[in-house]
Amino acid sequence: MRTPLTFAAVVAVGLCLAPLSNCLAADTPDASQIIQSLTPQPGGGPGGGPRGGMVTRGIRMGNQPPAVAKPGSPAGTGGMAKPAEANLNVPFVSGSAAISPAAERVLDQLGEALASPKLADYKFRVEGHTDTVGAPEMNKALSEQRAASVTDYLATKFNIDRSRLTPVGMGEEGLLIATGPGVANSVNRRVLVVNLGH
Repeated sequence: MRTPLTFAAVVAVGLCLAPLSNCLAADTPDASQIIQSLTPQPGGGPGGGPRGGMVTRGIRMGNQPPAVAKPGSPAGTGGMAKPAEANLNVPFVSGSAAISPAAERVLDQLGEALASPKLADYKFRVEGHTDTVGAPEMNKALSEQRAASVTDYLATKFNIDRSRLTPVGMGEEGLLIATGPGVANSVNRRVLVVNLGH
């Protein structure tokens, strides 16, 4: 059985066709992959990027579909590049903002990336997302707690200046897998890290 591991980007796409056991180990991106995803790439002359600006990268893990740009957002305007981002599958138990050992494995790679010299001058939005189990207002509060938990973990363990991290709770907004209400889907319990620039 083969499981695809997709790193989708404006610039690069990779595909893992290794046996399942190898892909499961690779489901957590390493720090270098996250650095690559979160680093805006300079556009160069023709075809180098929108309006000669920046070509940006993103990372998606497992079978996650690409995020859909909201109308009016930079990614949806047609004239601006999508911001550099890493969409990480951080395993949260349904209804919880506690950092599990499985979540630590993902966040340790993120922490190494954000502490690296290549990303040290950038600021980031840390978005917490939920699935649709529970009331929307409860999920909004839960996603805020998840974003705060991730920010606290990164600041405490990796000594990342909190002024570089802006936690935001998205609740059910921006589901990766569209579901009806009350559907527990671990793919939607995720963290999206977006490079906000200097």
